[in-house]
Amino acid sequence: ALFGITLFSPLMLITAALIKITSPGPVIYSQERIGLHNRPFKMFKFRSMEVQDPNKEKNQWTTPHDPRVTPVGRFIRKTSIDEMPQFFNILIGDMSLVGTRPPTVDEFEQYSAYHKKRLCQKPGLTGVWQVSGRSTITDFEEIVQMDVDYIDHWSIWRDIGILFKTVWLVVCFVSF
Repeated sequence: ALFGITLFSPLMLITAALIKITSPGPVIYSQERIGLHNRPFKMFKFRSMEVQDPNKEKNQWTTPHDPRVTPVGRFIRKTSIDEMPQFFNILIGDMSLVGTRPPTVDEFEQYSAYHKKRLCQKPGLTGVWQVSGRSTITDFEEIVQMDVDYIDHWSIWRDIGILFKTVWLVVCFVSF
């Protein structure tokens, strides 16, 4: 995590400045997620949406052309730059580099016992779902099956492969 923070600190500083210059509000967004052994924690991301009026009904789901997403937000989401503050989650021990995605509290409340198996390992910044098609895989049960398979067949070599594939996918996306 320290290596990632050090390596990406120039990009994170530029991103923070662009967010601050282009829209009012905080640079970092935190959301309560559920982690290892059903423990809640605050997951950090760069803010990619306009700050919502607290009196309006909140909609946590975004659509591809959601007007609340800022121009900078659209770019940092497509390039996964919005995820970089999660290196701090890794540093404090709430997350790991590779693992399953941590669910929101609302999602967790709908989990069956089988779905909760996803939480017997620390959630990760990247994982099988992210390198297997992320936005093209929308079936929750398929995502859970991928995560359970990852947990059941975990190895350091598989994690290294996922890390390399993550870097490859990010580099390929940014270069096009």
